[in-house]
Amino acid sequence: MDGVLVDSMTYHAEAWKQAFATAGIEVEKREIYELEGSNHMQTVDIIFRRSGRVPRDKEAEELSQTKIEIFNRIEHVTPFDGIKELLADLAPKYSLAVVSGSNHNTVHDLMDTFFPGIFRVIIDGDDVKKSKPDPEPYLMALKKLHVPKEECIVIENAPLGIRSAKRAGLRCIAVLAYLGRESLNEADVIVESHSELFRAIQAEEQASITV
Repeated sequence: MDGVLVDSMTYHAEAWKQAFATAGIEVEKREIYELEGSNHMQTVDIIFRRSGRVPRDKEAEELSQTKIEIFNRIEHVTPFDGIKELLADLAPKYSLAVVSGSNHNTVHDLMDTFFPGIFRVIIDGDDVKKSKPDPEPYLMALKKLHVPKEECIVIENAPLGIRSAKRAGLRCIAVLAYLGRESLNEADVIVESHSELFRAIQAEEQASITV
């Protein structure tokens, strides 16, 4: 969702930055971009441990809630240019799923606002025990879609999501959004912009037919 469908990560990063500041921890936005795909509890745990601290469960829950409140207050999320048109082309032909590390309400609110009825399956960060880079989120999506691995393509924009897809045994196209190409080099294909996604998906489909 974030960084592929909607241009939202700058707001997530700012919300996390402000939330961690309440715990006396300073973070850079790039740190959050690199952790994109992990759920809230995992994000809190990683950032705390980098600061030499271990968060208590209650502390992690409170920080997560603070982040959500700040995000809801500051966000002005919009879909990336061309994404609605891309989905309109893909939906009649493909079974589509969203696999996100964001919390349930944020994911479903954004999907209902911008892409109602488009996705057959929605997996959010509250649905799984282990978030990206663990393969669980994508394996859950595959199971609910009833799609074999060899017929699935994942679109990602962040290293943890790419790693999750590859650990699930899936082909992955990465699109540049908030990080450079060097951060996405575990993907099978990297495209420079969202406008290139349709051609990349077509190429993947053609390659699978040829094989």
